[in-house]
Amino acid sequence: MTVVREKFDASAAFTITLASLTNNSARESTAVDNTNALYLDALVRLQIKLQAGSPSGTINVYAYGSEDGSNFGDNATGSDAAVTMRSPTNLVLIGVINTPTSGALTYKSQPLSVARAFGGILPRKWGIVVENKCGITFDATEGNHAKAYTGIYMESI
Repeated sequence: MTVVREKFDASAAFTITLASLTNNSARESTAVDNTNALYLDALVRLQIKLQAGSPSGTINVYAYGSEDGSNFGDNATGSDAAVTMRSPTNLVLIGVINTPTSGALTYKSQPLSVARAFGGILPRKWGIVVENKCGITFDATEGNHAKAYTGIYMESI
């Protein structure tokens, strides 16, 4: 009898520059290419440190994708770059990081499913957009922010 189970690949870093991201600004990651790995899903983990102060909102995390590998949703480009959020956006919200406490604190997301944003199927290329709506600029040291994902696939045993 064959058993099929989900399997988690090793955690991998992806590129998105979060240092000094100001309030009411957003940044997109470089697109992750799924054409070889063929993951069924990817779980994103973020760790974001704020500058000192009293936050008054949230950090929103959106997904963007590409069906053909070069045309991305909304105004995403597939590059690590500033992005202007449209209102309403056509990006899909995959998570919110609450920032309830004052101080130069670090906030960590729960694992955020990317495939969920696309009806359960991870696209050929995908990325995230981080929108700072917390009222405070992110810490200026890039090393104080963590950005990683874990690919998920199925295996037969």
